[in-house]
Amino acid sequence: MKLSILIPVYNEEKTISDVIKKLLSINFGIDKEIVVIDDGSTDNTVNILKKLQSENFEFKIISHEKNQGKGAAIKTGIKNSSGDIIAIQDADLEYNPKELKNLIKPILNNESLIVYGSRFLKENPVIYKKYYLGNKIISWIISFLFRYRLTDSYTCYKVFHRKVLENINLESKRFEIEAELTCKFLKYGYKILEMPISYAPRSLQQGKKIKFKDAVIGLITILKIRCF
Repeated sequence: MKLSILIPVYNEEKTISDVIKKLLSINFGIDKEIVVIDDGSTDNTVNILKKLQSENFEFKIISHEKNQGKGAAIKTGIKNSSGDIIAIQDADLEYNPKELKNLIKPILNNESLIVYGSRFLKENPVIYKKYYLGNKIISWIISFLFRYRLTDSYTCYKVFHRKVLENINLESKRFEIEAELTCKFLKYGYKILEMPISYAPRSLQQGKKIKFKDAVIGLITILKIRCF
């Protein structure tokens, strides 16, 4: 078995180095590869990535010439990865890389093909109530429409076996990829195991990128997948 950790990154010069170093330091018990997808960064992110590689930190860089969005970056990462298990890691350190080790265990133990790290199965800080409530509402809508209870459909920590993608065509370009992945997993009959994770939310000033319009697009995505 092999683990592919995909890191979509756009203008994360302050944190990308720490994320990669933390992931490389973890012994997951299986082979791993780290695939960083730079989505047209305009800050110093690319130079930092190249410097890390020159210092013999082992990871792959795939670059988009222009910013296309998180969904496009994840699709590029999937195409350029070779692991049996795929994990998505944001580049901003809101999520603790050490917790990925627990999230892959149910897949390794053949207990589930898909594991989500839920921020709402344990107590975590809340900076913006609108983001908290928005996620809760979207997760409730998905749970209702697909008859499957989920607490955190928009979590970054989505870990899944590659074979669940065999019949799934991913189309999203931006943050609606979170809704698309979840809804298509459920539509194709897969069960999603949720496990509690810690979460350190960052502020808009620190670079949080998701906006209200992304929630609207996400809702439209959910309805399209459910109805068609």
